Amino acid sequence: MMHSVALLTASYAKDIERFSLLSESIDTWLTGYTRHYVLVNDDDVPLFARFASDKRVIVPASRYLPKWLWALPPALQFISKRRVWLSLLSSPVHGWHIQQILKIAGVLNAPEQRVCILDSDNLFFREFDVGQYAGAEKTPLFVTRNEIDANHPLHVLWLRTVDQLLGIEDRAFPADDYVGNALVWDKEATRAMTDAIKTATGLSWALALCRKKKFSEYLLYGNFVVNSPKHLATHRVTEDSIAVSHWDDTRLDRQAIEAMMGAASPEQVALCIQSYSSTSIDDIRDVFRLNSRDRRGPSLSPDHIDEGSALETPRAR
Repeated sequence: MMHSVALLTASYAKDIERFSLLSESIDTWLTGYTRHYVLVNDDDVPLFARFASDKRVIVPASRYLPKWLWALPPALQFISKRRVWLSLLSSPVHGWHIQQILKIAGVLNAPEQRVCILDSDNLFFREFDVGQYAGAEKTPLFVTRNEIDANHPLHVLWLRTVDQLLGIEDRAFPADDYVGNALVWDKEATRAMTDAIKTATGLSWALALCRKKKFSEYLLYGNFVVNSPKHLATHRVTEDSIAVSHWDDTRLDRQAIEAMMGAASPEQVALCIQSYSSTSIDDIRDVFRLNSRDRRGPSLSPDHIDEGSALETPRAR
């Protein structure tokens, strides 16, 4: 039995060039999905409206965020360099955390059973039937074994939060890492994960995340699945990523980008160059277009982006 598959991206104004390239690559290379849901800040909706199509839906963040959480108006953003959401139930929440919350909410609200989550700095460079990959009997769960040792400052902090949110008591190191690109979530497992958070914390899942803040949505999902025999049985654990990724902050030139694509295994169909690497988006686009020149994909690259409309929001991971 094949399950329906959607794509989901949480983005914002400062990532619109990268999102444009992601969209172009999806339209060029991808088949097998029903809709691409794009979740953006409410005031960014007009900026992203031109990407809407019969298969791409632009969703304002407020549709999925709880009513007790509201965005600080852009005119008041001078009090913080980062986009801020306010709440009477938690301390202020920044855009990085909002994007993670939106991914979870987006999966819960999608009509499809499976959702492939694509951050804005991903793109596809090969033909790919995502329905065959993500919609098969078992959901692929990407893992890097024993990647997180007890001295890793950030990931250990995220794992401690995950353990508190899920009620996991026995944490051993080195621990497995579930962070990656083009990851697939199952809606039923995601709903069970949010139920587990409520059981462990006594709070709604969104409020629990707003109060904890330092977490990784991908570590949360992966650790929930592997600690639930029922849901682990519905997943296919794999150490093979469909994306070739550049995680560090080294700036890549065109030759290095081409080398990454050239070194990709036949199963790797996506490329992720993290935005904090400062790699030129123009270089990435040129390499992508050269690689895709025989395909008929609509050009979605923006002719001009109003720098004044860009919002200072940290990158989501």
